[in-house]
Amino acid sequence: MVRLMTEKRFPAAFKCYHNFHKINSVSSDSLHFKMVIHVHSDSAFRRYQEEMRHNPGLWPLYRGFFVDVNLFKNKKGIAGESSQEINYGSDTNAKDGLANEDANLMIKLKFLTYKIRTFLIRNGLPVLFKQGEAAYKAYYLRQMKIWNTSAAKQRELSRMLDDWAVYIRETYGHEQLSSFSYLSEAEPFLEQYAKRSPKTQALIGSAGSLMRDLAIIEGSRGKERDIIPSSPTPMVKEVIRKDEGLIVFFPGIPGCAKSALCKEIMSAPGVLGDDRPVHHLMGDLFQGKYWGMVAEECCKEPYSVILADKNAPNRGVWRQIEDMCRRTKASAIPVVPDSEGTESNPFSLDALAVFMFRVLHRANHPRNLDKSSPHAGYVLLKFYDLYHGKNRNEFEAELIERFGSLVKMPLLEPSRAPLPECVRSTLQKGLDLYGRLKPTQDTYSEWPEWETQLRESLLQNVEYLNSIQVPFESSVESVLKQLKAIAKGEHTTPSAKQRSFGTIAYAAVNLPISAFLDLLDSLGGQDPKVEGFLKDKDLRSSLTKAHLTLAHKRSHGVTAVANYGPYVNQNVPISMHALLFSEKSAALEAEPGVVDGEKLSSKNEWPHVTLWTADGVSAKEANVLPRLLAEGKATRVEIDPPITITGVLEFF
Repeated sequence: MVRLMTEKRFPAAFKCYHNFHKINSVSSDSLHFKMVIHVHSDSAFRRYQEEMRHNPGLWPLYRGFFVDVNLFKNKKGIAGESSQEINYGSDTNAKDGLANEDANLMIKLKFLTYKIRTFLIRNGLPVLFKQGEAAYKAYYLRQMKIWNTSAAKQRELSRMLDDWAVYIRETYGHEQLSSFSYLSEAEPFLEQYAKRSPKTQALIGSAGSLMRDLAIIEGSRGKERDIIPSSPTPMVKEVIRKDEGLIVFFPGIPGCAKSALCKEIMSAPGVLGDDRPVHHLMGDLFQGKYWGMVAEECCKEPYSVILADKNAPNRGVWRQIEDMCRRTKASAIPVVPDSEGTESNPFSLDALAVFMFRVLHRANHPRNLDKSSPHAGYVLLKFYDLYHGKNRNEFEAELIERFGSLVKMPLLEPSRAPLPECVRSTLQKGLDLYGRLKPTQDTYSEWPEWETQLRESLLQNVEYLNSIQVPFESSVESVLKQLKAIAKGEHTTPSAKQRSFGTIAYAAVNLPISAFLDLLDSLGGQDPKVEGFLKDKDLRSSLTKAHLTLAHKRSHGVTAVANYGPYVNQNVPISMHALLFSEKSAALEAEPGVVDGEKLSSKNEWPHVTLWTADGVSAKEANVLPRLLAEGKATRVEIDPPITITGVLEFF
């Protein structure tokens, strides 16, 4: 880009300044600069776009943005060739075939996100203040659509921009912030948002005083002027500071043992390795606005540790906690019960059964949510539904992105037996009933029969429900250990979204189970062969996941898997053309569709979605169904017209 614009004499300036934010990293072998690229005239954009048509590999050009420049020597003291750094968002390993061939580059360039500030924040201010948050959301989503922003990146930006809208409206009310001074508010907000996690840091880029220099470029109206660098900013360490407050909160469900855990924390002095006072604020004992009361406590004693003993199930509460942290410079740590979750809820039915079992075995609860309550089951279903719409990965990823860390409270034994059918069916019936009655639910008149059935099914399985729980003492020990590790900066929360290619086995499209159950019901009603095959197979219980494999590291190589990286977290339509089944397995013949104008294809010889295998038969046996069909040992039922089911592309 620089070479082209210089040779073609584009109306633009390239100026470099010492990067004082990297002052602690400067040495004789490693120098850090900040390059300011300033386009003076709109004619440069038209000419540059013409160049991009001939050379699609060119970087996009904007009116003003920063580039980090790091000049350094490799281990042998020999300068490498300059090149663009490619960041996959994870460590790569040479033996896996994904190593960066430019590992010893002398120059590394990384864009700092300018579009966020100018187009999504500054230009959206009139819409936000005059028309409200809903109109602002429509504005920035429309802008991202114009830019062809990926679905995953849209979700990341939407979370940040929603929080920005709440923050700036609470700060300024209905008085619109000037577009000339917006950076004075935007940069502190972005700086705090970026500190939540490495992922948010990558999304925001550099934030803080240095980015305000961009305002000088914006206000210069085409005139070059020198930029005076700001004072060095202290490096941020990923630890809980001892001179700041801490809020420990619980995105959970009644019965998750948060109050019992808080009592154990209160009885363990110096839980975080310091002498800060610890306050236990039990939500069930307070009337009125609980989180407002927590905010008051944060302001009164800003250096204390607050155990916010109340379920925090949604983004509205999370934003309030984030706002407390911004205003009081506190940190927050979510503590969540560990669970596998379902495809649409971060908590499994096993976890829900345990929560209900605990609630129905307690007495004298301050809010009467115990065995004496005639509608305790309904209340827990209501809480469970508050988490609907996110699987476990999405739930944990958002909490980590917002708060920078996550503590998992062990709940269920990993080697437990399956949930008894009578308990599973009772819970499912309750969820179906809740979904049907929720829009008009004002009384509990239609629930007594189900509440009775719930108590009976749990009572019949007391021994099982006790046996599948991790001992409480072990759970407390694990939580205390994680809290101390986070406070010292030694703990890294495991996340399925932050994995290196070395640990990824395959790329696949994760598909919703419910769509396949509906499809099989339809096929069974139309074809006697399918009906006969399905009659003795309880797929509603056995089918717990479904995916279409696109490439596997062992079969196709790591590079083949990595090539699907640009489409991760994007929706992919999958066409189902036929059902094939034998005595040992059943699968749907499938074909990936188009994403962002690109037709995806599977590296498998026969792309398919495995639905069932007999006991002792591995899922890979479904690969031989076409051969068995040719030998007359399998059956094929055409789906005409093909059915399309949409899923999300993920690495596993």
